[in-house]
Amino acid sequence: MKKFFVFLMLAAGLALAGPSRAEDLPPDVLVKNVTNEVLEVVKKDREIQNGNTRRVVQLIEAKVLPHFNFTHMTILAVGRDWRQANPAQQKALTDEFKDLLVRTYSNAFTSYKNQTVSFRPMRVQPSDTDVTVRTEVVQPGGQPVKIDYALEKTPAGWKVYDVTVEASSLVMVYRDQFGQQVRSGGIDGLIAFLHSKNQGAESAGKAVKK
Repeated sequence: MKKFFVFLMLAAGLALAGPSRAEDLPPDVLVKNVTNEVLEVVKKDREIQNGNTRRVVQLIEAKVLPHFNFTHMTILAVGRDWRQANPAQQKALTDEFKDLLVRTYSNAFTSYKNQTVSFRPMRVQPSDTDVTVRTEVVQPGGQPVKIDYALEKTPAGWKVYDVTVEASSLVMVYRDQFGQQVRSGGIDGLIAFLHSKNQGAESAGKAVKK
């Protein structure tokens, strides 16, 4: 799962352009422009480099969340079991899944080692409402990592709803695990499972800070 660290690094960049600019940019231009910006920020931020995960979490919460459709991501991750959940449960699932993604991958920002990103050319038609932006992360001394971003067009601009790393979809990675939790404990069991993992991650983060 650690390979998804690039997802958050680049995702944070999606917000650095600012909401008004992001709404006007084509998806490929948006990803490219802000990816370059976020890599510069991470490279220069000593707190992140020194392992300050709280700093990373604050960055993600403030900058990333407006540019991701976490409801759509949660629906995909929960799959057909989503229909079993009432509105309150659906909100709880979305909130907990969002927190899980933020907390689980925030540590990855401290692993930045001068990666660079190349972008596959693409053409976006005015009528397109669902596109994939393909990128490749070049790691010093390592194999390149292919990362694809699935974006949907909304009234508020383009939103990311899935990330695929080396043919492994982020939401699909969780689907089997979530299905097992629902089969053993129902929707409330899945919510409790996610809440427990988030509480554990929060406690671990506080322990590291001390």
